[in-house]
Amino acid sequence: MADQLRQGTGIIILTMLAALVLTILPLPDAVQTLRPPWYALVLIYWCFALPERVGVGTGWLLGLMVDSLTGSLLGQHALALSLVAYLSITLHLRIRIFPLWQQSLTVLVLLSVERLLSLWINGAIGRPTPPLEYWVPALVGMFLWPWVFVILRDLRRRFRIS
Repeated sequence: MADQLRQGTGIIILTMLAALVLTILPLPDAVQTLRPPWYALVLIYWCFALPERVGVGTGWLLGLMVDSLTGSLLGQHALALSLVAYLSITLHLRIRIFPLWQQSLTVLVLLSVERLLSLWINGAIGRPTPPLEYWVPALVGMFLWPWVFVILRDLRRRFRIS
């Protein structure tokens, strides 16, 4: 039982690390604004699938890692991802029964909350308002949600993570 628990935890951590790598992966300037928040998508999935193992603390730690990797204000993403994790856990029983296209709309709302909180923090420290392209990653994340869901669900089933 303990080995199975450790194995499952390792897969969860590996998927989050892969999301962090995708977050800092260099992209051409033309598609830089299309980069989805991989870390938020992975966090939302694990909060929906295993709310008893992945929670607000995990979102906070993941957010601190994102802050460190991206050079943003320390705690900015930690606060936003903690809120996203809380909302995901609170709604997970309702969301899990939805079809994927409705889940995608919920993920759009969660990603928009994350972007909105980051926008609010940037405004509070005096940074200028970003252009409308600031919201594009949330839309891209919504369209990528079905693939992220299927890939992570298959990993969870293959390694029997529960």
